[in-house]
Amino acid sequence: MKRVVLLIGTRKGAWIIHGDAARRAWRTEGPHFLGNIFNHVVLDPRDGRTILAAAKAGHLGPTIFRSTDRGKTWKEATRPPAFPKGGHGKTVDHTFWLTPGHASQPGVWFAGTSPQGLFRSADGGATWDIHFDLYGDPRYSKWVGGEQDGTPDGPKLHSILVDPREPNRMLFGMSGGGVHESADGGRSFQPLIDGLKVVEGFDGSEPTFHDPHCLRFAPSNPDRVYQQNHTGVYRLDGPAKTWVPIGKGIPKSVGDIGFPIVVHPRDADTAWIMPMDGTTVWPRVSPGGKPAVYRTRNAGKTWQRLTAGFPEKQAWWTVKRQAMTADAGNPVGLYFGTTSGEVWMSRDEGAKWTCLARHLPEIYSVECGS
Repeated sequence: MKRVVLLIGTRKGAWIIHGDAARRAWRTEGPHFLGNIFNHVVLDPRDGRTILAAAKAGHLGPTIFRSTDRGKTWKEATRPPAFPKGGHGKTVDHTFWLTPGHASQPGVWFAGTSPQGLFRSADGGATWDIHFDLYGDPRYSKWVGGEQDGTPDGPKLHSILVDPREPNRMLFGMSGGGVHESADGGRSFQPLIDGLKVVEGFDGSEPTFHDPHCLRFAPSNPDRVYQQNHTGVYRLDGPAKTWVPIGKGIPKSVGDIGFPIVVHPRDADTAWIMPMDGTTVWPRVSPGGKPAVYRTRNAGKTWQRLTAGFPEKQAWWTVKRQAMTADAGNPVGLYFGTTSGEVWMSRDEGAKWTCLARHLPEIYSVECGS
């Protein structure tokens, strides 16, 4: 296995953690841009050198930072994601999600913003343009509800997936706004929400909208998509268009609501989630202060609780939607970052966990590269 690099986005800067091939010796580098909010930091797997980082500076606003030498030097995007002037009157508060384009399209990247926008760059992240004008679609207001229906830090478009077999097939999620799929490279999208429960209005009114938390392809079979949702865990097996709930095997005392979901790189039946307390006031912490990863090896029919190495109590943190990831090792290595600033890892697919780093700022994203 090649060496591992972890890219960490936090509320106060970005860090890079380098690991050896055995995943036992680790070196932490950073912070980069101390004080800036980093919602997502991603290494381009197509060249192994380019890193894009979605930043929000307290006084300067949202931008994208780019490195073409694995973080040694950085440049700011000359035209970061921004809605066209006039028209809908929307302003990008921050870029939330970054996705490299298809392997056949070097230099292409996609970005999801808050409020919801899908942007594209064709020059490695230097300049960005709106890619799908969902505000021009009359169904938009029905998809997303009102501004109050977004997440606490603003409504957002996320989980941009590009089918590794076919660049014209794309998916994204919106919180709120549901899941949407494109067959023409993102020029148009159709809702993909059959089988999903709707989210009740926060004021106790009738259900109004859908809130996917995270979407992931099964890398070994992209016809299968897993989803962690505001209402539980789901699976979709194409060419079917109906989501199937798969969280019933998780104890009700824990629940199947969380933010991240990770899928095994070679086994489409194996996935991991990190449940959080999703009761009526949405504490967004480990249920009962006892963190646990749950793993399925049969596509959601049954789940196994994995806690070896974790605190047994009084660990009141959670894991955000892009803060859990996996490497391609054998066995697979798993990594996640917590809202309390800890980075955890497992060398054996979740059987045992070790804390790699402590006392970082609140962690927003963890991505793995090599």
